[in-house]
Amino acid sequence: MARHRRSLTIGFSLMIVNRLVGLVLPASSKFLIDDVIGKQRVDMLLPLAMAALAATVIQAATGFALSQVVSIAAQRAITDMRKAMQIHVLRLPISYFDSTKTGILISRIMTDAEGVRNLVGTGIIQLVGGFLTATIALGVLIWLNWKLTMITLLILGGFGGMMAIAFKRLRPLFRERGAINAEVTGRLAETVGGIRIVKVYTAERREQVTFARGAHKLFRNVARTITGTSAVGSGVMVITGFIGVLMILVGGRDVLEGKMTLGDMMMYVFFVGMVAAPLVGIASIGTQITEAFAGLERIREIRDMT
Repeated sequence: MARHRRSLTIGFSLMIVNRLVGLVLPASSKFLIDDVIGKQRVDMLLPLAMAALAATVIQAATGFALSQVVSIAAQRAITDMRKAMQIHVLRLPISYFDSTKTGILISRIMTDAEGVRNLVGTGIIQLVGGFLTATIALGVLIWLNWKLTMITLLILGGFGGMMAIAFKRLRPLFRERGAINAEVTGRLAETVGGIRIVKVYTAERREQVTFARGAHKLFRNVARTITGTSAVGSGVMVITGFIGVLMILVGGRDVLEGKMTLGDMMMYVFFVGMVAAPLVGIASIGTQITEAFAGLERIREIRDMT
């Protein structure tokens, strides 16, 4: 990441602009309902629409520029990592090659480096952007209705603790998956490459059993990671549902009592969505970044060898 800090700096700058202009459209709902419709301010309709249009165009342009800058930087980082790994592997002693399958080394060079795209590419940018959007949206929610937002923050705090525990348990599984995948792929490559020897010794049945065991071991690992990531995703849905119920009960009562206007309530709904949407993205991207760290740990094991 330090080597590609220039691209990341540009990416973070574009991301900040993208997220800030993304707040214009939901924020305009309050003025549309309270002023344009409620107070019959027709003169505000065109400026409000133009502001929303300008924000949408800027958001689209910065989103395109962001993908171009950081995605290309990520692919360059992957290429550099693969080149460095290949040079290092070729300089390892012969004894290491005698005890390690060729396919495992190929997987370490080609597959493990793929995770770098989540650290140098859009993955880390989207993760930080999600936190930024959620933070700004929470500030707006506190301004609109601090009582309802405090309850929401308590619920989100519990969800954050659940995510931390989930990612801590998922990281070893992703690390193990890379090792199992490399082992199965390496054995398969050697079997297919040495098929004449396999047939001479009629070892087809033995190779079939060995591959089946490895494939089932990989399946069990993938099933456990799917269960973990699905649990995190379901947790996001439950949290979002709880916030929606609170918004109906507390927010609806405040509107009836005159503590909030109808425009405030509509704006609150939009900004609650802006808090919930990044949470879904964080759950997905956090899993990918966890997988990236697991791959980098396997790469470091080889890079530490003399």
